[in-house]
Amino acid sequence: MDRTPVRRGAALLRAIVFALAFAGALPVAMAPAAWAGTLAGVVNVNTASVEQLTLLPGIGESRAAQIVALRKQKGSFRKVETLLDVKGIGERSFSKMKPFLTLQGKTTLEVK
Repeated sequence: MDRTPVRRGAALLRAIVFALAFAGALPVAMAPAAWAGTLAGVVNVNTASVEQLTLLPGIGESRAAQIVALRKQKGSFRKVETLLDVKGIGERSFSKMKPFLTLQGKTTLEVK
């Protein structure tokens, strides 16, 4: 079976999402942060909402919900490395988001 049309469709969808996010017609949290620009600031993993967590590289809505569920289950995180307990977050993805993680203060992460 030729999958070329499927690949083209996926590429077209990514282009449309990027264009909508860039134009401001789509909330940034719905588009992967890497598509919309560079990141500045930090996310307090002890207080961040699902929407705020989705700004982190490699974190989608379902993974963000898993982080919030883990926080509710175990209480406040004492180390950011505890995120490695979330299914789907490995060493490589953790290393990409680590510069944007904090345990105290306000969430200030934004796409620039």
